[in-house]
Amino acid sequence: MSVERRLFFALALPAKLQKQVIKWRANNFPQDTGRPVTAVNLHITLAFLGEISELKTDALTRIAGRIQAQKFSLCLDDIGHWPGSGVVWIGTKRAPNALLQLASVLRSHAARNGCHQSTLPFHPHVSLYRSATRPVAIPPATPDWQLDAEEFSLYESTYKRGRTRYRCLQSWPLADIPAT
Repeated sequence: MSVERRLFFALALPAKLQKQVIKWRANNFPQDTGRPVTAVNLHITLAFLGEISELKTDALTRIAGRIQAQKFSLCLDDIGHWPGSGVVWIGTKRAPNALLQLASVLRSHAARNGCHQSTLPFHPHVSLYRSATRPVAIPPATPDWQLDAEEFSLYESTYKRGRTRYRCLQSWPLADIPAT
């Protein structure tokens, strides 16, 4: 019997940035905004895979290892609330091409391997709160944090004792940008 796991490809936030985001969030939103995402779970999803078998996991892991993508930096300088999904997020106003290309390649391979992909356009963001279904007062600005992406990872999402936990299964480096 094949065990399925809930997986996704993502960019992790470094521990220092996690702490800055959590502190900023605490200072800018009331406690009843929604269900806060824990610091260690802060990430930018590149491709959601869903509940997949070990066979599909192995195939996508092999494919991820062959991806040649460039390192990039992005600025977390945008903020918003999606009332329908109840997500309060920070993101980027101008996603770098390298980020868009990496997400596109991963989503394309995921779809070819039977993982349903959303028809919504890719919107790189970090979820701050979930279950924020009431109107949320959005702060006028974000601190403009820089995220330097040097690798992307495959994560497993588990839900135990009322908590969602993400565990990194494997990471792949992004390439240095060639000198021009």
